[in-house]
Amino acid sequence: MNLILLFDDDFFGGSRVRLTGRRLQHVTDVHRAAVGEELAAGAADGRIGRGTITRLDAEALEMDVVLDRDPPPPLPLTLILALPRPKVLNRVIAGAASLGIKRIVLLNAWRVEKSYWSSPRLSPDNLRAQSILGLEQARDTVLPSIETRRLFRPFVEDELPALAHGTRALVAHPRASEVCPRDVREPVTLVIGPEGGFIDAEIASLERAGFTAVSIGERILRVETAVPYLAARLY
Repeated sequence: MNLILLFDDDFFGGSRVRLTGRRLQHVTDVHRAAVGEELAAGAADGRIGRGTITRLDAEALEMDVVLDRDPPPPLPLTLILALPRPKVLNRVIAGAASLGIKRIVLLNAWRVEKSYWSSPRLSPDNLRAQSILGLEQARDTVLPSIETRRLFRPFVEDELPALAHGTRALVAHPRASEVCPRDVREPVTLVIGPEGGFIDAEIASLERAGFTAVSIGERILRVETAVPYLAARLY
């Protein structure tokens, strides 16, 4: 935890906060902090700064906080992601949040197992928890928007063109002839399929919606590897 993310109900008395639970345990066991020390802190969807510890015991952590600067700028990337396997979903969401991706759409596809959609890891509470872990890692405060779409064709045909308007629209596809660009200087809407890739009909639908299929080479990457690789390559 490189930043303690603060929420409205943590504050009392203006700039003072009181924390319990996971954050208290982390400060005690990992930071091994003491009264008088400073820790990086930030308000959810707000500014970042420092918190000076005024109380630290088994019951609570209290700090006086000064939030005096903006969080890091977001990555100008909208991520459309075929729903990954539940056991990797947490890592993908936390990783995307740490990269500064602020809009994520989890999408159904032919090769997405139906059982994935009933996983408790897809619950709003879990997706929020994983996003928080990513922000704490990256010293960011702005939570990403995470949406789900269980119907591929209506989303691609009816919503995606407007969503991607004004951006460079790309879909990662192992068999594409065009190479994924580097050092892009514009916003990107990026679609990443399942580990087996989108089927041909899905790629055709995305191309009709204005997306260009691009390849990153011969290697087939796991989703949790492909997301940071493509984000780094593009920006």
